[in-house]
Amino acid sequence: MAKDSHQRAAEYHNLAAHAHESAMTHHGKEDHLTGHELSRQAMEYAAKAYEYSKDAHKESGAFAKKKNKKK
Repeated sequence: MAKDSHQRAAEYHNLAAHAHESAMTHHGKEDHLTGHELSRQAMEYAAKAYEYSKDAHKESGAFAKKKNKKK
């Protein structure tokens, strides 16, 4: 399951990066309304990526503890 969380976190990090780049392009073209919306979307993706990263970290820690107990 940790692999799934890591994958989801990576997907949202990539989506956030793309939205940030798109927002920067729109702001540069003085299309501030679209740039603002893309910035908001990027922040939402970044927040989701953070949550999935926290979950993945917890799951990885639990997996490592379980693995060490078997030794």
